[in-house]
Amino acid sequence: MKPKNCLIFGASGQIGRHLIRKLTKNNYKVTAVTRNLHQKGYILKTQASAGWIDCVETNIFDEKKLRDLIRNADVCINMIGILYEKGNFNSFQVIHSDFPYLLSKICKEFNVKQFIQLSSLGIDKAKDSNYAKSKLEGEINIKNNFPNSVILRPSVVYSIDDNFTTNLMTLLNRMPFFPIYYNGNTKFMPIHVSDLTEIIFQVIDKKINSMTIECVGGEVITFKEILKKLLKLIDKKRIIVPLPLTIAKLSSKILQKLPKPLITEDQLRLLAYDNISSGDYKTNFDIGIPSKSIFDKEVKKYCFMWREAGQFSTNRYVKN
Repeated sequence: MKPKNCLIFGASGQIGRHLIRKLTKNNYKVTAVTRNLHQKGYILKTQASAGWIDCVETNIFDEKKLRDLIRNADVCINMIGILYEKGNFNSFQVIHSDFPYLLSKICKEFNVKQFIQLSSLGIDKAKDSNYAKSKLEGEINIKNNFPNSVILRPSVVYSIDDNFTTNLMTLLNRMPFFPIYYNGNTKFMPIHVSDLTEIIFQVIDKKINSMTIECVGGEVITFKEILKKLLKLIDKKRIIVPLPLTIAKLSSKILQKLPKPLITEDQLRLLAYDNISSGDYKTNFDIGIPSKSIFDKEVKKYCFMWREAGQFSTNRYVKN
């Protein structure tokens, strides 16, 4: 029997790389799309055995190329997203709304069996965030074009390849104090990348359609609690300083001008809202795909890179 062909946009990211390994190990063929094959190709090609992955470089708005790719796809998965805007092309509107509109429209045209969109948790409430508004608009565009689509809304995703725990541990390692916003009370339900890829795999394998699923881990943790857990794991003591909102707004306005912003004004607005299951949609637990990873246990596996003695550390919190 011919294996299903899964077309993945955003394949070179943290989630994409793990998903490629998951799918190809279970006899799905993957076509991985990237904008920079010369930079990302060597990473992508190592994620699966030869013959199970094709790496394709393209401009995501090249409709002719998109049609050529989608024509042969059974499943289309869009994981392209940005955390901050950079120029007119890399804007929230273009990446989170316009591209999903085009992609879902072509998928419907070619009768693709499944369309899966990776969105974000908590975007319904964050009315003042451009990021959230663009994600929500993208979802609406997809549902209009491809009613059978599956929208996945994960909380913050973590792993050794993430830009969340790794960046935080780097900052905590270097800074004598750490500023927090909204007193660090923003709640998250962090989900490990292995649990998220399991959800995506099950959606494909069980042919789940026409759903919005909130993808969450099993723990509710505030941002301040996350920092304390990370400090404990890397064996550091730091002063956590709550910033008044006026100073927070000023600092985000300055920091967003960096090439890779530590925080932007839009992200500051997002942090005002909890990133936990809303109760308006089913979660992965509700559909029988529970998250099994525990935040502390997973981060412990790679936190030694931020400890003074590295993997030779003997602190009781990281010792096996």
